[in-house]
Amino acid sequence: MNGIEKLASGPKCSSGRAIRGTSWRIGIAVVVAVYGAGAAFSRCRADDELSQRTTWAPADPAQVRQELEAWLRTREITVEQRAHLDAIWIGRGPPSPGAEVLDRVIQSTACVEPDARELAAFLKSDTVPTPIPRFAILDSESLPILIRGSLKLGVGRWLAQRELFDEALEQLTGLKVDEVVDPASLLFYRSVAHHQLLKKEQCLPDLTLLMRNEDSIPRRFQTMARLMQADLQALKPDSLDEVARMMDDIRRRLELGRAGRTVRKEEDDVIEKLDKMIEQLEQQQQQQQQQSSGGSAAPSQPRPDSTPGGVKGPGNVDARNIGNKAGWGNLPPKERQEAMQNLSKDLPAHHTDAIKQYLKKLAQEERRR
Repeated sequence: MNGIEKLASGPKCSSGRAIRGTSWRIGIAVVVAVYGAGAAFSRCRADDELSQRTTWAPADPAQVRQELEAWLRTREITVEQRAHLDAIWIGRGPPSPGAEVLDRVIQSTACVEPDARELAAFLKSDTVPTPIPRFAILDSESLPILIRGSLKLGVGRWLAQRELFDEALEQLTGLKVDEVVDPASLLFYRSVAHHQLLKKEQCLPDLTLLMRNEDSIPRRFQTMARLMQADLQALKPDSLDEVARMMDDIRRRLELGRAGRTVRKEEDDVIEKLDKMIEQLEQQQQQQQQQSSGGSAAPSQPRPDSTPGGVKGPGNVDARNIGNKAGWGNLPPKERQEAMQNLSKDLPAHHTDAIKQYLKKLAQEERRR
């Protein structure tokens, strides 16, 4: 993919699928899909959970290799395997902290663990298989925590880069910064997945922790972390912005073939939130009408024709048709246009288009019933 300056043209992820959504949120997907991990191996120290004084430090590649060699000494290594390991760590020169160290740990593990070879081959592929394979080695108690955690991070990173955010969180949730060789990537990719799924309470703590070591993480991590923080802090529950993002997530899941229970629940939530917005708009319009009539309450019944103002008439009126929760998208064209303007007047054009398409779909489904 290209950079953030080309977001509006619809970039593509490494699997070739077009990415859509709000402009800068696409930028997050762009950065995630293009770049590998950034920064750091660490030891986490929690001084005070309430004050969140957790810190982490970048990795020393030499220390990572020492811990790896300590594990390898417990294994029976053949001459060929030893030569391969030396080629990984010596033949290529000293690795840079971050993604390169993570990749070399994965390659080293695959060299001596047959069960890890399939995993390493999977991470080199750009094809997203269906279903996503399960790797038993990720739960192997025979591996040191540091190696097992790094393998999970490698898989989680690959999944997040391909917008498989739910699957990525299955690997990344619960991992600690001292259980991987690249804690900056752990915090970043987990934040991206939480952000895309609108999990604000889970995302912001990871972003805060990531930015506590701002000087040691890649520039792209810094930039996107600030954007995600600002975005989630401004996001309001039950807002049209939130609804638009939920619809975008439904679109993403359907393109990935995930038309299951989660999608159906999200669709129900979108309809419920839109119904609530319409009800609020109707209440606002009624209040405006009352204010425009001089502050007095609007009469509940009209006066009959040719009847003096002080005399009561029958006041028969037609019942007002306010629609129903599932079929309000079938309003007459004029009323539908007015409702759309009220709903989307403060949103970017791409949000308005998304809502129009969604309401059109609801109306079509209603007519088929």
